[in-house]
Amino acid sequence: MQFKKVTHVIFDMDGLLIDSESIYDEIISEILAQFGKEYTDDCKLKVLGTTQIDTAKIVLKESQIPLTLEEFLKQFRKATQIALQNPVMMPGARELVKHLYKNEIPIAVATSSSQELMELKTKPHQDVFKLFHHIVCGSTDKEVKNGKPAPDIFLICASRFPENPDPANCLVFEDAPNGVKGASRAGMQSVMVPAPYIPQELRKNATVVLDSLKEFKPELFGLPERE
Repeated sequence: MQFKKVTHVIFDMDGLLIDSESIYDEIISEILAQFGKEYTDDCKLKVLGTTQIDTAKIVLKESQIPLTLEEFLKQFRKATQIALQNPVMMPGARELVKHLYKNEIPIAVATSSSQELMELKTKPHQDVFKLFHHIVCGSTDKEVKNGKPAPDIFLICASRFPENPDPANCLVFEDAPNGVKGASRAGMQSVMVPAPYIPQELRKNATVVLDSLKEFKPELFGLPERE
């Protein structure tokens, strides 16, 4: 199957390039457990890909635990500072990024993470993250007014390439339904690598769905084939 040819590639980060979503799940589960509540798959789906503040608002609304937004964020941020110091790369991520860079395909990251947390999580993997032309952090970037599933972060990320490519020429890699929806609203094709618990109906917006980045065939989108 052939898809529309692209010239630029935008990656999500959490759960797509680095395995940090499982760490976030654990942190939120521990906060909720203090009040005898569980972090359900339904709540995880709503949270996946959102900014830090939106994550907190959704969890508080869904769980009804007696914490203010500020109290929740204080606990959440304190735990993440410890737990996210050395996350592992997702299967195939390092190889794909290096392949695109080597073949001079412009690449960037559009993450809902804050600048501070992005720097913390990527520190052990600078061999990969130094290859990106730029990284847009949705939780702290002043230009990103609305988080995923709004298209803002993807449009801003595309505009920061020197070539300012048409959104139709950009391919987005995502693990989250909110991210795929945002890419679609931005007029971009998307490759989704979802967690197993994400239901089929929430995968439908993606141009293609894969089990792992190892499966991605760049030539389908007019990109240089892997050696």
